[in-house]
Amino acid sequence: MWHTPGSGNLSGMTMTAEVPVGELVRRWRERRRRSQLDVSIAAHLSARHLSFIETGRARPSREMIERLCDELDVPLRERNALHLAAGFAPAYRERPLPDLGVARSAVETVLSGHEPNPALAVNVRWELLAANRSMQLFLGDIAPELLTPPVNVLRATLHPDGLAPRIRNFTQWRDHAVRRVRRQLERTAAEGLADLLAEIESYPAPAGTDDTVDTTANDLVVPMRIATDDGELSFHYALTVFGAARDVTLDEIAIETFFPADDATAAALRALGPDTETATP
Repeated sequence: MWHTPGSGNLSGMTMTAEVPVGELVRRWRERRRRSQLDVSIAAHLSARHLSFIETGRARPSREMIERLCDELDVPLRERNALHLAAGFAPAYRERPLPDLGVARSAVETVLSGHEPNPALAVNVRWELLAANRSMQLFLGDIAPELLTPPVNVLRATLHPDGLAPRIRNFTQWRDHAVRRVRRQLERTAAEGLADLLAEIESYPAPAGTDDTVDTTANDLVVPMRIATDDGELSFHYALTVFGAARDVTLDEIAIETFFPADDATAAALRALGPDTETATP
């Protein structure tokens, strides 16, 4: 199942050329909690030169923008914003995932190869890009309006009309999701994440869910417990991203692979059948 969400505009933390490039550099430096001296040493320029860039007294070259972005771990979408603000063309292309050739094939291979366990691919805004057959079975039992493309996976999962009534440890799982989005927002400053964060924080716990939170658990071991016709299923997940991406779309893709957290869940998934295809349009 492939969806093609809108690619968005060049916005992010501030994706307009109206904000000076130096101001954008300063914002990313402060977001990373780095001093001018620290960044200048690491990026091989003087603190005076970096100060001049941030105050607009000097305009960085393309090479300098990339050096600073590398040091400040700026996402590719936001790097394009800095290039635009400095008067240059965007440095990185943004193509739909179906046009990414071997990258699309790699995603399909991971999703289909993970059967019978659920797996899906999302972008930085948590919009669904693709899902394998097992994940489609879980997503298919929610309100149709939540499945209108672009499907937001967090909304489909945590909304009262979504998967939420079947998540037995809803409060624990929502709190875990909130922490993930907060970290993601801090790292990427992606457009729309702040609104999505506020939305999922506002969702009430459905009646009948277990609100007991194990405060000793950490993000590595929080399970998702789902009530099904076959009994309660429990999952852990792993996250996969592409390294050294040179395309905005690829830079923002994450593949979530879910694993059974107990023998009963593993047996229930094996009973789903041998079909391992990942549907594509």
